Amino acid sequence: MEYSEAIKELTSSGMFYVDLGLERISEILKSLGNPQDKLKYIHVAGTNGKGSVCAMLDAVLREAGYKTGLYTSPHIFEYTERIKISGAEISEKDFVKYFEIIKEKIEELQTHLTEFEVLTCIMFLYFAENNVDVVILETGMGGRFDATNVIKENLCSIITHIDLDHTDRLGDTKEKIAFEKAGIIKPNSPVITSMAYEAIKDKADECDSMLILTSPNVREDFLEALSLKGLHQAENLALVLEAINYIYPEISYDTIKAGLSKVKNPFRFEYFPGENLIIDASHNTNGIEALRKNLDYYFPALPRRFVFGCLRTKDYKDMMEILFRKDDEVYLNGFDYPNACTYEELKEKCPVKSQKYSPNIQLSKDKLNIICGSFYMLGGILKKDLLIV
Repeated sequence: MEYSEAIKELTSSGMFYVDLGLERISEILKSLGNPQDKLKYIHVAGTNGKGSVCAMLDAVLREAGYKTGLYTSPHIFEYTERIKISGAEISEKDFVKYFEIIKEKIEELQTHLTEFEVLTCIMFLYFAENNVDVVILETGMGGRFDATNVIKENLCSIITHIDLDHTDRLGDTKEKIAFEKAGIIKPNSPVITSMAYEAIKDKADECDSMLILTSPNVREDFLEALSLKGLHQAENLALVLEAINYIYPEISYDTIKAGLSKVKNPFRFEYFPGENLIIDASHNTNGIEALRKNLDYYFPALPRRFVFGCLRTKDYKDMMEILFRKDDEVYLNGFDYPNACTYEELKEKCPVKSQKYSPNIQLSKDKLNIICGSFYMLGGILKKDLLIV
């Protein structure tokens, strides 16, 4: 099987859907010898900030000499981006190798897995066979019934900022969503969070697990060292520093700062000065609020040109009302993806004058260009070398 064939099958209607639960993946992993039980984990859930927290942890632990496994989602260009060992993506050859192993088990057991469950199985097998020291494990959706939560124990759980997202599956209040995220807390293992929801406290008590609350007032030299920019990163960094301090107290401040200076997490308020361009995967209301605050703080006087697109499962009317000013130049992108908003849907709710985006539009440097919204839009607009198509 070629890599392209594996991806085509992975994204077919037979796998490309969401069906939360642990029974199917548990059955498959058991038939594979439970590779997930051979690994150590830092498990990360939350609505916003998961990717940044995982990227920081990975960079610091690699700087300290650990062989890290990093599992994140979604990807921008290729599925291989989701599975990395010490910063290197899984090869297409290895991706296909493990995909075929899992496909064979699915057929043998006459069961089915979703796309995310298949990817999670690939990750567990790949990391276990390569004997990584620690896995930084990002949940896909929720936590309690997320495929990654098949693990039995972890070094710690981290719960990042919680907001309203995926309300059709996780609940229509922040407390209900916090209950789902708190499902990753494991017995006698600390949970680190910046948000003291009752659901998190109750789950920590139930598991006899230490609850560690953080404050965004972190050391200035750590913030200055961090390569990721954005006012919201202080909250994420506080979670990372607490986890490092608890699990790896031997890691020196100098090593932490060196690691933070090397963090790579593409398209999270990422600025490309040559193009006068900001790319930000702000895919929900909370993310858009953070983007607007960052733009007003870092670039208060520059005129702005936006390219925006998102999924119709998001509150896109509210997102656009938060983001746009009346004098902004706005292009709306109805990109090709399941559940993506069409241009017409966006146009109807847009509070300012807007135009339809096409690849032929030249985003000149006379204004600050901001490409923002869904992760799934970015790969269609940008080349992998980050130049505008």
